[in-house]
Amino acid sequence: MSHRGVSSSGVVPEVVKIFVTVGTELPFDRLVVAVDEWAARNGCADEVYAQIGESDVVPRHIGWVRFIEKPEFDRIFDQAEVIVSHAGMGTILSALDRQRRLLVMPRRASLGEHRNDHQLATTNRLVALDQVQVATDTDDLVRHLDDLATVSSGMQIGHYAEESLIAAIRSRIYASRL
Repeated sequence: MSHRGVSSSGVVPEVVKIFVTVGTELPFDRLVVAVDEWAARNGCADEVYAQIGESDVVPRHIGWVRFIEKPEFDRIFDQAEVIVSHAGMGTILSALDRQRRLLVMPRRASLGEHRNDHQLATTNRLVALDQVQVATDTDDLVRHLDDLATVSSGMQIGHYAEESLIAAIRSRIYASRL
């Protein structure tokens, strides 16, 4: 069941400007609260929709759903102007594959948001490759949201690995069998 702001109409908006997703494994209350408060301050709550997972936070201003079926998720993801997300590889790869504008904020182990800081490592590498915009904290997230023009899409990736990578893996597998 989806929820819209403080009401529970169960209606997913037809048009979403900003789609927030925290993935399916862990809550990410810090991200949800920051976007909810930003949308209220900026009068654009009706343009934001969030998939919040098993969060203890209930957004007061934006539309939200805990979990969403893949066809509906894909519809919203594909038509949103900007995706705001945790630094999960599934979301990042989907955004790069579809050339969606993506802003990520990595979960932090020190804040109890994950068991380690692999999302920080992921974002550090992708920033070095100039593939995603990263918000290092909620203040940085708000700065990016205030100027959505700073959020661009990364290079489109293919559905398959490059032939040189496949050849190298084949060679390693073959060598290990000898």
